[in-house]
Amino acid sequence: MKLRIEDDTLRLRLSGGELEEFASTGRVSSIVHFGTNPDQQLTYALERGSERAETLPHAEPVQVHYEPGAITVLVPFMLAKAWVETDQIGFSHDMPLPENQRLSILVEKDLDCRH
Repeated sequence: MKLRIEDDTLRLRLSGGELEEFASTGRVSSIVHFGTNPDQQLTYALERGSERAETLPHAEPVQVHYEPGAITVLVPFMLAKAWVETDQIGFSHDMPLPENQRLSILVEKDLDCRH
């Protein structure tokens, strides 16, 4: 899975195999190592929400959870299902941040990818 971060934009691109893994397990992740210690790495993941969470009022369509060493993009169940099961290449969402800022999130299929 490719990760691109630029200013307040986060972009994930999944290969065909990663898309299949996401479809079957609801999660796909990758790790970037920056050193020899386990705390010198960044894990980034795409995760599908549960069907039950679809009924929560005022839930953001797409969320990002951040903690030191880990970024997870959480996608609502129905959005993930539609994306995986159709020819839809990607989806995007602008997540509100404090002080009138926004995080642009883009998730795409990278089906021509051969890595």
